[in-house]
Amino acid sequence: MQSYYWVKTFHLLFVVAWMAAVFYLPRILVNLSETAGQLPVTERLQLMGLRLYKFGHMMFGLALILGVVLWLGYRVIPDFPTMVAPGAAGWLHAKLGLVVLLLVYYSWTGRLLKGAVRGKPLPSSRALRWFNELPLVLFIGVVWLVIAKPF
Repeated sequence: MQSYYWVKTFHLLFVVAWMAAVFYLPRILVNLSETAGQLPVTERLQLMGLRLYKFGHMMFGLALILGVVLWLGYRVIPDFPTMVAPGAAGWLHAKLGLVVLLLVYYSWTGRLLKGAVRGKPLPSSRALRWFNELPLVLFIGVVWLVIAKPF
């Protein structure tokens, strides 16, 4: 049982780290869109964004691996409880659907960043500010599903 709590602790730690990248990378894009003509600032923001994007991918990968252990670990680890009672996994499927949407969002943000590095224009800072709010709505849904397990 003790191993379950360690796996869950590190899963949550890596999820929080990934979500920090999901929330901050669009903010870097906003700043990039507002630094036209300031080459040193633009280069620094691009480097920060690329490093953050790579970091976020690593955190997502670790969170995913530990999430799979939490989901299926009871099959291979003695005394490891399952998170999901048989027949009651609807909330988990909904949560995973929202996580996939967050991953698509994060990948799209990364494509915008890589395009900016190659010289492609970014959307307006106003549009990027609105775009920056999308992951919060999805993340609220994820947290609610994990806590409430409504179905």
